[in-house]
Amino acid sequence: MAEQIRFGTAGVPPTFRLLKAKLHDVPGLLREEGLDAFEYQAVRWGAKPQIKQQDAEKLGAEAKKHDIRLSMHGSYFINLAGKDEVISASKERLVAGAVAADWMGAYVIVFHTGFYGKFEKSYAFNSCLQALKEVSQTIKDLGLKVKLGPETMGRKFQVGSIDEIMVICQEVEGTQLVVDWGHLHARDLGVFKKIDDIRAVAEKIESTLGSQFLQSMHCHFSKIEFSSQGERKHHPLDEPRYGPEFELLAKVLLDFKMQPTIICETPLLDIDALKMKKIFRQVSEGKTNVDPQQKLFF
Repeated sequence: MAEQIRFGTAGVPPTFRLLKAKLHDVPGLLREEGLDAFEYQAVRWGAKPQIKQQDAEKLGAEAKKHDIRLSMHGSYFINLAGKDEVISASKERLVAGAVAADWMGAYVIVFHTGFYGKFEKSYAFNSCLQALKEVSQTIKDLGLKVKLGPETMGRKFQVGSIDEIMVICQEVEGTQLVVDWGHLHARDLGVFKKIDDIRAVAEKIESTLGSQFLQSMHCHFSKIEFSSQGERKHHPLDEPRYGPEFELLAKVLLDFKMQPTIICETPLLDIDALKMKKIFRQVSEGKTNVDPQQKLFF
């Protein structure tokens, strides 16, 4: 079971940069460390890919060689619930990311869907839904294989509750469920205090979308500091003041026999990704003292 779950980093680890590693070196370096996933960060992109096709294809070839599963995080400059010109520009950025993701063989492009702004929540959400249906059709027309991955979001003013993301997965063709567990924890002001809190989300996904979506979800994980409006800052796994605890998620992954790709978003990218892999192995071997009802953080 353990070998079917993949662990990786959101971007190039700082230590790789100190080694002056090139982008195509990253898959091999991750494999040497014991990781097997990588999320390329295209978060500052505009309406055109900001990577050369040959460089993207070289990254993809090295990822395939070293059995590293690639994903991409799309532009932060996307708001599918804004004014017409904002939505139009956002769709262009999303398609540009999808094109480059396809070049490198990434299986999903993760993105932030939008903001409620001054609109009613239902209006903002429906605006996002309609725009994503149009983007999905464009991706299909272009013959791209990459899936759209709307992400659960950590702030209350962002489109991206677990219920909203599940509706998008139901109604938009070619989507991939992306659950950021830290975001959900922060959005609901520290909701994941015990194993049953996370299990409840897994049960909701399974009953709404089916086992396949649950089994193959794409995950982000980090500890999260939050305020009354949700997410404030990502923290390392060893930070005791913030949650959630990865042990809780590891137990649920095992209970539901899930096989996700888990991307570490703490400041200690590869270090904490390896810690998560170790924690998962310990839980699977029964070498942890996780109490299903115990609060593991303040």
